[in-house]
Amino acid sequence: MKNNKLAVSLILGSLIILGAILFSGNKAAPSPVGEGGGSNVYMENGKQVIEISAKGGYSPRATTAKAGIPTIIRMKTQGTFDCSAALTVPKVGFQKFLPSSGATDIAISAEQAQGTVQGICGMGMYNFGVAFQ
Repeated sequence: MKNNKLAVSLILGSLIILGAILFSGNKAAPSPVGEGGGSNVYMENGKQVIEISAKGGYSPRATTAKAGIPTIIRMKTQGTFDCSAALTVPKVGFQKFLPSSGATDIAISAEQAQGTVQGICGMGMYNFGVAFQ
């Protein structure tokens, strides 16, 4: 009986610690803003490219980029088999299942690169935002 209580206590304690670790890392923090935007923002062939990883959510969850520039949001996956692979970006009419590994480019015109563009997973659990300034 004493061993059963100890085992249950250890399991519950482990689950609480695991839950705390998983949920503490899921806070939105804006990317640092540099000359062209966050550290995940750069210029390529005259277009602004924003890289976002999709696996167990989206990283970074918040990015700042320059407004009014043709932009590509490059979604990168690597062994992604969760709901973050089912991506919708309503402002640009994008809705697609991302490949489990690879890169998917989402084109955003200069006119659409205004305000905030948000993406959300198929279950509504994970999201990201790009604030164009």
